[in-house]
Amino acid sequence: MISVVAREATKFPISRLSWIALMLSKPDGGNMLNNIFYNLSQNTFMSRIKTFQELISHLALMKERPAVAVVCPYDEETCGAVSKALADGFIKAILVGEKEKIDASGIEKRFPGHVDVIEAGDSHDAAAKAVSLVHDGKAGVLMKGLVSTDVLLRAVLNKETGILPKGNLLTHITVSEIPGMNRLLFYSDVAVIPYPTIEQREKMLMLDLELVRKFGIEHPKVALIHFNEKVNPKFPNSVDYQLMVEKAAAGEYGDMVAGGPMDVKTAVDLHSAQVKGIESEVCGNADILIFPNIESGNTFYKTISYFAHARMAGMLLGTIAPVVLPSRSDSTDSKYNSLAMAALASNH
Repeated sequence: MISVVAREATKFPISRLSWIALMLSKPDGGNMLNNIFYNLSQNTFMSRIKTFQELISHLALMKERPAVAVVCPYDEETCGAVSKALADGFIKAILVGEKEKIDASGIEKRFPGHVDVIEAGDSHDAAAKAVSLVHDGKAGVLMKGLVSTDVLLRAVLNKETGILPKGNLLTHITVSEIPGMNRLLFYSDVAVIPYPTIEQREKMLMLDLELVRKFGIEHPKVALIHFNEKVNPKFPNSVDYQLMVEKAAAGEYGDMVAGGPMDVKTAVDLHSAQVKGIESEVCGNADILIFPNIESGNTFYKTISYFAHARMAGMLLGTIAPVVLPSRSDSTDSKYNSLAMAALASNH
């Protein structure tokens, strides 16, 4: 972490004290400095998490298990994921829904002392009660079970009782463990924002950066994805990318580097960048991919899942606590990985 402070400070022709003042003026600067100086005082530094297994091993060291409010845990995949997370010791569970269906899963009996059940009349009631648990600080993670996404999001976004603070952006981040890759790959947004504005992209980026730093990535490399490397007004996202790269170079997003526009292959394959004559610290080393729209992001997500057999995790960001919002077709493994990621994200 000392290297983080030193490296960041040397980006500017000013004193270290002035650099601290500059960081405090940024939206996430205070949190970043708090994390740096807390870790310095505690002398506790984590190595980079490169696989889901490393993530599970890291969670085993956590002092407290976050409580996960699970809405309508009736399906086999959700119950399997929650049971495995309980068995591995990194969550407590609050199961919210129809008691008969919850009892049928047997989770409460198998993990006494780590599971509570809150009875609800229907899916709308279950979603409202689970969100209330998060709102009131009684749960640190929200998870979707066998309930409509619309029903759950209606409760999440409720202006009076929901868990999205005014002015915050609701977005989605996915992380994939791809065979043959030497690290986890993060990307946004495959599920929530159809066509992000530059303001939304910047908020998305800051949320993504906050998460990947919890994975031990001190100096994240962000690729702004397009189908080529040219800036063209016909494609407004490419113009936005140029501005974001300039802001990143000026230190406005903290300790990170951004490159783009560039295609996915250039972002993860250095040889492709060399052939094209593209020079950027990001090329071949991207930690985060920011896609131009939900269509390209979702297509990438489903393509690497099916054809590359990538292992997946995903969750919503911007809420006061992580929200695990899996797809109907997600496997037990994917839901389990998502719970693990949310457990890490909830650990302040």
